[in-house]
Amino acid sequence: MALWIILGIVAILVIWIIATYNKLVRERKKVQNSWSQIDVQLKRRSDLIPNLVNSVRGYMKHESGTLEKVMEARNKAVNAGSSNQRMEAEGELSGVLGRLFAVMENYPDLKANQNVMSLQNELTQTEDKIAYSRQFYNDITMKYNTAIEVFPGNIIARLFSFKAFEFFQIPESEKNAPTVNLEM
Repeated sequence: MALWIILGIVAILVIWIIATYNKLVRERKKVQNSWSQIDVQLKRRSDLIPNLVNSVRGYMKHESGTLEKVMEARNKAVNAGSSNQRMEAEGELSGVLGRLFAVMENYPDLKANQNVMSLQNELTQTEDKIAYSRQFYNDITMKYNTAIEVFPGNIIARLFSFKAFEFFQIPESEKNAPTVNLEM
């Protein structure tokens, strides 16, 4: 009789370990998938930027420094190695793009150019998708990180070397509200 009780407890323990392990694997895959979704949108933005820069270059001859900064930030983001470096570089690129859009407002001919407006609209939509994807990634990452830190899941996580993921954070430069000057 005692043997059956011990076998029952061992069976329950094995089933629990398997179920917890599988749950952690599913959560980790969700985090990886959500990062891939961000990556798709970042690639789209990266592909659109050279087209926008080439379209505005002729109009913005006096703003070559701004255009160079956009391309430098894009190249830095494309060539970033780790996820953390990529997150940081993409945040910097978002800030530089915002400044480019602000500078473009000073060029009425640009605002009338249909190609430039179309590219700007596509980039704006892509930025919105990136923001949504970042939020989703952080939500999924929080769920996964919590699952590997709370008891009793932390035991399985430690046994099978599950590691926490970093959150996608906004760079300090983007945390400040932009200055709007309505004087004419």
